[in-house]
Amino acid sequence: MIILDYKDRRPIYEQVAEKLEELMLLGVLGENEPLPSVRSLAMELSINPNTIQRAYAELERQGYIYTVKGKGSFVAENSVMKEKRKKDLLIQVSEVIDEAIRLGISGEEIKNMVEIQYQAAEKEGGDRT
Repeated sequence: MIILDYKDRRPIYEQVAEKLEELMLLGVLGENEPLPSVRSLAMELSINPNTIQRAYAELERQGYIYTVKGKGSFVAENSVMKEKRKKDLLIQVSEVIDEAIRLGISGEEIKNMVEIQYQAAEKEGGDRT
């Protein structure tokens, strides 16, 4: 489910939050599905429960999960998450294109690279919805 990279410079809680976010966006963790308890996920990953609690708090702050007192944490509505992620990603793409233009890369080169990447991703089975 979640594999941590101890060579990664990012804090463990950020890695946990990112992996859970990815599982939610891919639909592996569905809407309103309960997340593992803090204690059980901490045991599974062999890390401190406070680290999991911090990851869950970050995901809740970002709107990816919600907590029901006494019941645990649950996956929030996916469509809202996906739209937010799409918006963030389009901003990143725009910034990369701006930088490419500043470096003198032509519009044609950018279009060709996008097409090549898109086709490669489709062959790998990437979801384009």
